[in-house]
Amino acid sequence: MILLLGGTSETAPLAEALADAGYDVLVSTATDVPLSVGDRPRISHRSGRLTEADMITLVRERAVRAIVDGTHPYATNVRATAERVAEQAKVPYLTFVRPGTAGEHHGVQLAATHQEAARLACEPRRPILLTVGSKNVAVYAQAAARSGIPLMARVLPHDDSIQLCRAAGLPDDRIVTGRGPFSVEENRRLIRQFNIGVLVTKDSGEAGGVPAKLEAARAEQCLFIVVERPLQLSANTFHDMPSLLHALRQRLAPSFQSASVPKTT
Repeated sequence: MILLLGGTSETAPLAEALADAGYDVLVSTATDVPLSVGDRPRISHRSGRLTEADMITLVRERAVRAIVDGTHPYATNVRATAERVAEQAKVPYLTFVRPGTAGEHHGVQLAATHQEAARLACEPRRPILLTVGSKNVAVYAQAAARSGIPLMARVLPHDDSIQLCRAAGLPDDRIVTGRGPFSVEENRRLIRQFNIGVLVTKDSGEAGGVPAKLEAARAEQCLFIVVERPLQLSANTFHDMPSLLHALRQRLAPSFQSASVPKTT
């Protein structure tokens, strides 16, 4: 059994690729978002947040032979936990990180931390739109409140996301919920609705909708700030699925033979 830690748009394709390569896959996601993999008897799914102790128990009870980490590129705590669990359980750990794109574009202002991004976002003294997730809203809310700048946050439509925004001091009319990626026009409509002058995001790559956000920000003449990715410390980090599958097969034989094993190049 392969334990696939997911929660991003790559989760279903990763699960299918692992199953096609001959592995049984248990997908674990923090939320109960449906897993769109069709009728795949080799793929099972569980949801709910895992502590380190929970993950160790899951690995033992389900006879997990390897952990494939497909969580968000910024989920540093989860990734560190998974790597520790794999080391304790003496099973291979491989992590998939979607390629970033923001640093390749002209006109993007990069920030090393959320604190730096909050400071930069407040400098123009124009309304700010956050698209960095709910966990980091408080840093920006505090900076915006000190400067008297309107702050809006677009977060996932989950109760815990909304509660984090409220706890940070945002009223409900400044909390926008939705599940992306969003189109250029959807981003532009939101920017115009709140007269946004600064858009803050993370370098979540094309799958995270960054190119569409950037195009919308340029069209609406917004400052575009990107929080850079944390350093990837694992030596077993892969940015494409064929390379990850090739490395996994070198460490672990498939559970069964598949007629459609993906080719690696």
